[in-house]
Amino acid sequence: MGLWHVFYEDWQMECCGTPFSVGDEVSWPLLLLDADTVLGGGWRDQLTEVAGQVEDVGGVRMVREETGLPVALGADPDAEEDRRPQPGSRTRSAGLLSVERHGAKWPEAGGRVRAVQVLTQTWAETAPGSRSYEPVAGKRGLRAVERCPRWFTETEGERTADGRGRRSRESGVVVTLDVPGTDSRLSHAVREARGIPNQGAEPGAETRGIGAADLAALLETLSTATPPRRRARRRHAGA
Repeated sequence: MGLWHVFYEDWQMECCGTPFSVGDEVSWPLLLLDADTVLGGGWRDQLTEVAGQVEDVGGVRMVREETGLPVALGADPDAEEDRRPQPGSRTRSAGLLSVERHGAKWPEAGGRVRAVQVLTQTWAETAPGSRSYEPVAGKRGLRAVERCPRWFTETEGERTADGRGRRSRESGVVVTLDVPGTDSRLSHAVREARGIPNQGAEPGAETRGIGAADLAALLETLSTATPPRRRARRRHAGA
């Protein structure tokens, strides 16, 4: 089994998602996004690298990752040209795995939820009184929970010294998904942190004998949130 960080954005859950708990079996269509475009970037240790041959599945470009994970490659709808690798070619791409429940369809990844962390982002007005908000660099946090919320909350705002409004908002969850028949860099990192040799490790060894709370704490020590740069743009998986 392989552990994968998956970002489930707040609007995706609130629109048409189904809440889930630690230990639940789930099946999601996964989309690999340019991490710099998600809440301003700076994800670092939440990133995923996929490698394999690019396929066209009903107009969606996707990769069946070398260890078995099916992943669609996100396209930037605002780009002048599509820079995704062509079907039939091989790719090695890094980005942020996300749940995408809108638009085209492609094979889903199924597995067990091992940890859920609510992501809270601080937002500030782009200019005093503009009522248009953007992420504040370096103001992002993760909080371990047992169950993904159906609805996400926002705290009462305040004003900074320059007169801009500021507020904190739960902007989604980061899920640790354990997918059978796969392996990942995150699994390698967890095994090393637990003193389990990667060479010859049995499938699922990294999560054996560790509770959800302890795993979430371990994942927190392996992750570093760095300053985001700008508001996320929505991506689609169409050709």
